[in-house]
Amino acid sequence: MTDAIRLTQLAKRAGCAAKQPPGYLLSLLGSLPAITDPNVLVGNAMADDAAVYKLSEDLALVLTTDFFTPIVDRPYDFGAIAAANALSDVYAMGGAPLTALSIVGFPDAVLPPEVLGDILRGAADKAAEAGVAIVGGHTIKSDEPIFGLAVVGKVSPDKVLSNNGARPGDVLILTKPLGLGIITTAAKNNEDKHGAIAEAIRVMTTLNRSAAEEIGRVETHALTDVTGFGLLGHLRNVVAASNVSARVFADAAPVLPAAREYVNAGIAPGGTHANHRFLADWVTYAAGVSKEEQLILCDAQTSGGLLAAVAAERADALLSALRTRGMSEAAAIGRIESTAPNRIYVERSWSV
Repeated sequence: MTDAIRLTQLAKRAGCAAKQPPGYLLSLLGSLPAITDPNVLVGNAMADDAAVYKLSEDLALVLTTDFFTPIVDRPYDFGAIAAANALSDVYAMGGAPLTALSIVGFPDAVLPPEVLGDILRGAADKAAEAGVAIVGGHTIKSDEPIFGLAVVGKVSPDKVLSNNGARPGDVLILTKPLGLGIITTAAKNNEDKHGAIAEAIRVMTTLNRSAAEEIGRVETHALTDVTGFGLLGHLRNVVAASNVSARVFADAAPVLPAAREYVNAGIAPGGTHANHRFLADWVTYAAGVSKEEQLILCDAQTSGGLLAAVAAERADALLSALRTRGMSEAAAIGRIESTAPNRIYVERSWSV
């Protein structure tokens, strides 16, 4: 029975919390040669979710890869979460995924092949839910289980939703609750006394497809997904690329209830703490926002929601549509401003 195996006990770092921190990557990417191909509509310059390459006036490819070590214990769930997480990068560009390749590192000396079979089956089922076939891949031996996908999607060049178009006055809409990194860390460390991992798995295995469809129907100026850099880390990429500022209201952000209790007990992944340290140069917290609440806003998510900068007059209609399609936790959490570009302000509650 592969379900008796605890995959997280074989991983030093779990899920997207295993990412290199943003401060480590930005300087390296900045040292690379500039991309000069005019068909590259989105490259690495804006720290966006995926690359976009124009093939014709009405067709562009969306290209992304995402892989990590186990975020949950059950192999099938690990595969499904990893697939949903990788597919999300295409949705976050306004695109539709077409096909994918598996990326596998597997410790065959300590795990039976049936475990890998269950990981692949979980991914295949989740990809099929998205209308995507996993058509091949590459496997290596590794000390820890590693799984993810390289995904190819499509988008019309004039419908690309990158992270560089946010405008002052836009409302920030978040489609999934925060706290996934905190809860999965509690479960890994046998501290999930409320059994909150089941709800976290539900959130992580929910595709962002429906959210992306509704976001694409309204006037959306910028879009990203919330994964390893946390809500504020991915919002930092938006304000930097768009040369704007943002104001986030802590009380408005949806949070999985157990995550609040666990972070108050000192539980949070290393990636969350790394995000918080990096963002100290970008974020101003109001005096009433506690360190624990700050960590939730910086929490390293795996397969988190979409974060959209939407024209203010369309925000209520979008929230209504999202909730009609089952995204009951979707919420307006802040707004884009023009004061002090490249800065994020976090306050307690919504202000005019």
